[in-house]
Amino acid sequence: MNQLQSKKWWDAALIRAVKTVCQTAVGTIGASTMIEAVDWKVVLSASLLAGLVSLLTSLGGLPEVSDGNA
Repeated sequence: MNQLQSKKWWDAALIRAVKTVCQTAVGTIGASTMIEAVDWKVVLSASLLAGLVSLLTSLGGLPEVSDGNA
């Protein structure tokens, strides 16, 4: 858990999480549009959940952080 004290780790993990949130939002909006209408609650909840999962996955290691804090 030493990585939680590393600014480099947090920067890399948050960049990944933000990218994941954006990708999930775009995918959910696209799929919702094909069905009928965009349900913004679904888009928001799915995107935030994806971001949280991304951060939790990053605890397993980040290839971008190679100084032993991954």
